[in-house]
Amino acid sequence: MKDTPPVSQRLTELGILHRVFRHAGQVTSLEQAASERGQVPEQVVRSIVFRLGEGRFAMVLIAGAAQISWPALRAHFGQSRLTMADPEEVLRATGYRVGTVAPIGLPNPLPVLIDASVLVHDEISMGSGMSNTGIILKRDDLLKILPEAKAGNFASST
Repeated sequence: MKDTPPVSQRLTELGILHRVFRHAGQVTSLEQAASERGQVPEQVVRSIVFRLGEGRFAMVLIAGAAQISWPALRAHFGQSRLTMADPEEVLRATGYRVGTVAPIGLPNPLPVLIDASVLVHDEISMGSGMSNTGIILKRDDLLKILPEAKAGNFASST
């Protein structure tokens, strides 16, 4: 069904209970997304794609307005340099446009890191693969379907 977000389709295939939330209009901020979903900003999980090298990417899940710790990422990947993927690279690596990305239903697996900030709340929300639409699910269900993901402290403490 064309109106079903791709992330929802995949979660349904996996037997994971979730809700699709369609925003009435364009979402322009994290705070707006959280408020309209009946959540606090720290429940909204951002999926950020990083370029590790030529044609190699990884995704970091981080909650709310928390910022990435570049030293922690470089140390985890054992690289002195890495950068955020540009919008075209994000689309190529995930099949999703920036602002709709989730670690679910990717065309090819990516290494996924989960910041400790994602683990705080029982219920979280994230991109659905469609604009202005979010997926709301239980944190433990996300962890269940991402068994290869590595949890750690990847957010800046400042």
